[in-house]
Amino acid sequence: MPPRELGSSVGEGADLLSDSITGLDEALAAVDAFDQALVAGLLRPQPSQAAGLTELAHAVAGTPLAARVSEAAEKAAAGAAGEDHFVALAAARTALLGSVHDALMTRVTEVTGRPRGEETVPVTGGQQAANLLAAARAWLCDLARAGWQGIDHEVVSGAAQVVSAMLPDPSLRRLATLLDGFAAELAASCPGSALERIPARRWSDLWARGMLLTLPGAADTPTPGSATGRLLPLGVDLQEHATAAQAQVHAVFEPADGSAPGLVRATVSVPKPDTVVGAGLWQLLRPHMSLLAAVGEGRSMELTDMPVTAEGDLIWSDEHARPSEPADAFTTARVALSTAADPATAPLDRHPTRIAAPVFLEGYAAQKDDETLTFTVAGQALAVDTDRVPTAGPLTPEAVATSNACIGLLRWDAGTYRVQPLAVETTVRKKPVALHAGAWAGGTTDKVGVRAEKAATDAVAVLRERAGRLLRK
Repeated sequence: MPPRELGSSVGEGADLLSDSITGLDEALAAVDAFDQALVAGLLRPQPSQAAGLTELAHAVAGTPLAARVSEAAEKAAAGAAGEDHFVALAAARTALLGSVHDALMTRVTEVTGRPRGEETVPVTGGQQAANLLAAARAWLCDLARAGWQGIDHEVVSGAAQVVSAMLPDPSLRRLATLLDGFAAELAASCPGSALERIPARRWSDLWARGMLLTLPGAADTPTPGSATGRLLPLGVDLQEHATAAQAQVHAVFEPADGSAPGLVRATVSVPKPDTVVGAGLWQLLRPHMSLLAAVGEGRSMELTDMPVTAEGDLIWSDEHARPSEPADAFTTARVALSTAADPATAPLDRHPTRIAAPVFLEGYAAQKDDETLTFTVAGQALAVDTDRVPTAGPLTPEAVATSNACIGLLRWDAGTYRVQPLAVETTVRKKPVALHAGAWAGGTTDKVGVRAEKAATDAVAVLRERAGRLLRK
């Protein structure tokens, strides 16, 4: 059967998004069973935890991991697991979630009809400090033995010295950042015995990823290539945390040499004070990436030798880019999106939460029921994740609910595919308008946006004045 299109107009392919995928539920059940084993810790495992470990081992039977994971599960069930055994269990869990990711992305490919990018093999980099990797691995093993219910400040604080030693080394910074954030999250939740709700999936994700990153060469990536050609933005995914903000621009890249177009991303992240929210975030973000101004103005950009990874991530540098002609995102979505290749995904990044495939929908019927918005596409209901619509732009959940066309990211969450809107076409006062989540990225004359930016400017000025006063003392 030929691929079905989710492009210029959504066709029958939408029904594939609701079809079951063979083996997916079983793989996730094995992951959940292992995660529950980590909740109580593996120092003195109970029979229920041993059953969870066995389920994980059975899930990878017949794979190259089978023998090692089987041995690791037996040792862990007996409370005698060593570092190598914990690494094997983390690898099995990661492999299962990777298989889930691949199955879900295969379905996305069938629906969109877009080609997939070719995978590349990482090139081993320089030598990493084996002692620091071993220290990080030992801390993560201590966490697994204690379990999430057994964490306390003494156990969690063991990461501090390791992180401090790792941060100066660029080759270890990825792992150091993960461990630092993970430890901070655990510290804020201590003692684990008092927690009413334990985020078992999330903490197990971080634990398993950290374990694998302690293996020499695990963080190695292919040497970046370069991109020369035209960049056509589709939309901006803005993410906000109390102390950080990130904007990720999704775009179609058309190489100057006439080769096939592809989907790429450009990301900028900044620390922020918790008083800067909403549209004020753009003040912090835009000085670091000229692409945000182009997105706000509705322009394309010309790239010259811009570094780009094999996964389609542009390593943004303003000196390799210049603003070009106006480029309407909806025109790009209708004309170019369906033929742009999806980038490959690095092995360690193959996780269901990483799925964010740009799609274009139109001709749907929007319906809201019990606070849940759905788009009915070719007779199939597709959930819309309006909770991800940022307040830092003119796009609102209400506008999404009255829209007739949408550029979004197809994600997978809580067992179903969902669309995160990045931009919509709707009707306001009997006139068609396009509303973008990133419309204020380069600045705005919108009254709401101007007020929010002024509030952010005042907040930052106060903080700078207070900081200066402290430094003068």
